[in-house]
Amino acid sequence: MKKIAQIYIDSYKGLSTASWMLAIVMLINRSGSMVLPFLGVYMTKELGFSQEETGYVLACFGVGSIIGTTLGGWITDKIGNYKVQYLSLLGSIPVFVMLPHFTSVISLALMMLLQSAVSEMFRPANSVAITMYAKPENITRAFSLNRMAVNLGFSIGPAMGGILAAISYALLFYVNATAAFLAAIVFIYFFKGRKTNKELLLERGDIDELNEVADVSNKSPYKDKMFLVYSLFCTLYSIAFLQLLSTLPIFYEKAAGLDEVEIGLILGYSGLLIFLTEMLLVYVAERYFTIRQTIVYGVMISALGYGMLAFDHGYIAIYASMTILCVSEMLAMPFTSTVTAMRAGSKNKGAYMGVNGLTFAIGFIISPILGTKVATHLGYDVLWLGTAALVVIAALGLNYSVKKMME
Repeated sequence: MKKIAQIYIDSYKGLSTASWMLAIVMLINRSGSMVLPFLGVYMTKELGFSQEETGYVLACFGVGSIIGTTLGGWITDKIGNYKVQYLSLLGSIPVFVMLPHFTSVISLALMMLLQSAVSEMFRPANSVAITMYAKPENITRAFSLNRMAVNLGFSIGPAMGGILAAISYALLFYVNATAAFLAAIVFIYFFKGRKTNKELLLERGDIDELNEVADVSNKSPYKDKMFLVYSLFCTLYSIAFLQLLSTLPIFYEKAAGLDEVEIGLILGYSGLLIFLTEMLLVYVAERYFTIRQTIVYGVMISALGYGMLAFDHGYIAIYASMTILCVSEMLAMPFTSTVTAMRAGSKNKGAYMGVNGLTFAIGFIISPILGTKVATHLGYDVLWLGTAALVVIAALGLNYSVKKMME
């Protein structure tokens, strides 16, 4: 037990104050993230949308994500990550406040597109900030710390969201707006005028250390063929994984017969599990596996997490499936971000991180449309088996592309 405790403590050592503050900002923001997990249930149960109409509205969130991540990455390289992050946080507030007033399919779809475009500009800028404020040897753990904050927030948000949704779905949108406001205040207070790791190295004249974060390449990510192949397979994984935020909550309600509070508790459990174990898991993975092995193993096991739902809809199966999906997320996602950061130079980090975010934005479009259509016409069992097969293809492709990029 002492050895495990020491490993757990060591997994947090060496991270900068700025890395911790980026995580705190993310925690505040994501603690209010109650809307997205309940959107599918909100539209089918509260607004009376069909499953396919719900899929199209959720897909508009993905379209907005593509716009937001692409634009956010490009603007970050032009004006810096600080401005993009606080503008995204502040800009999302009025949109969240207005959302519950739009109740038709078309109007809600357009508002979801706008909301995700504004909110998702934050993602590439935040990823660039992580790489700029962390030491080179701590980048993966800095990404993990940030994701740990996301998932702690995600454990708080949906659990509270299930309770609030039982009272009024409008409360979900208003709490999201409040959280974005608080996150913006904390972010601006701490990071206004703060110098990055590279700037501090320049001031100290620490040339040898500076060389460790020197630029390798400043070409466009859209001209980096192997990186695009890598991004394609990341997209396949995101299409499968993002069923968790689109079709899976609907499955819990319609196939498993769970109510909003029970759904919120399951999603809250996933966030809490990741919060408690991700840093430890990443620390161990860094010591015993290569980046490529960690990504491939992480992606591959999600096939089991989805596939088992085709055979059992009970409580034990649902929680076991969610546990496996959490392990997959913890192993795959921080390391895929690290590969992207390693591939980029200082003048195009925003563009590369934008493409990295784009893989999930495309997933947000395809995942809900494909998931709801398959569930409606072929049933959930076919959906989960098909998702498992897609994950296996993604794992094989990532094994090939990461190996080529690391050569």
